[in-house]
Amino acid sequence: MWTRRGVLRLAGRGLAVLVGVQAAACSSDRGPVLRLRLGTGTEGGAYFSFGHAFAAAVADSVRSPVIIPVTTSASVDNLRRLDKGGLALALTTADVAEDAIRGRHPFTHPVHLTALARIYVNYTHLVVRADDSVTAVRDLAGQRVVLGAESSGAQVISQRLLELAGLTGSRAVIQEQLSLKGSVEALRRRRVRAFFWSGGVPTPAVRDLSREVPLRLLALDTYVEPMRKKYGPAYTTVVIPAKPYGLDAPVPTIGTGSYLVARPDIPHDVVYELLRVLFAHRVDIMRPVSAGVRLEPRFAISTGTVPLHPGAVSYYRSVHG
Repeated sequence: MWTRRGVLRLAGRGLAVLVGVQAAACSSDRGPVLRLRLGTGTEGGAYFSFGHAFAAAVADSVRSPVIIPVTTSASVDNLRRLDKGGLALALTTADVAEDAIRGRHPFTHPVHLTALARIYVNYTHLVVRADDSVTAVRDLAGQRVVLGAESSGAQVISQRLLELAGLTGSRAVIQEQLSLKGSVEALRRRRVRAFFWSGGVPTPAVRDLSREVPLRLLALDTYVEPMRKKYGPAYTTVVIPAKPYGLDAPVPTIGTGSYLVARPDIPHDVVYELLRVLFAHRVDIMRPVSAGVRLEPRFAISTGTVPLHPGAVSYYRSVHG
């Protein structure tokens, strides 16, 4: 377990992610409390739900630091903040993490990050109203479409998909960047023809909209191989079940993993303890995130080219031998 001297030594080296060391206000025997800011996502999305559920679980453990969930635009925003020291922990899609490691657009230089766990799969939603004539991506040429929030993983994947679909130049969509809440409201009021979203199933905000406005989700599975060829193996084919959104049939789409990541300079024993809490409380933490999701250590280590934090390596060895 970390000591006060060790924490202060890290803080003295300029570890900006250690927001503060203080005595716990309601637990004087707990000693110094390490406060770590966790970049989540927009309200109504899976990252937002995960971050708050994880923070609550960590708060119940007397051996753990305090997790402070921070509302952000999600993946790209999170990793930029992590790189600058404004966050200790972050949630990100696998493709954006790969871009960050490589220093590939939308990043201007390689970002140093480590993985704690692959937590679940994001499903790409391309949502239209059920009474709309749009039946395929190509039908969106020249239409107003929400690509996701600025600096989000949804924005990255939607821009790549539209380019592969040939919706560029004179056929380009009119791009909007809105939060999930803003996207839902824009489609409800017919201000846009469609919106992209990347998250778990069901995403509460999309599910709630489907109960008010009948929806369709466009199939995107034909773009998986082109995406993999151009951008790497982070993309897979997944299927959105019909029931959560009241669809006529399941919809095949693009999936990409979601990672919980950290700055490399987070103390090893802190990461070990965070993972202990995550897996001890995984059922409660994952319940609001994605239906039927299973968080298992043997799958959690699959983080592609993003290296596991040494503290994570120690944890997984302790449970697997």
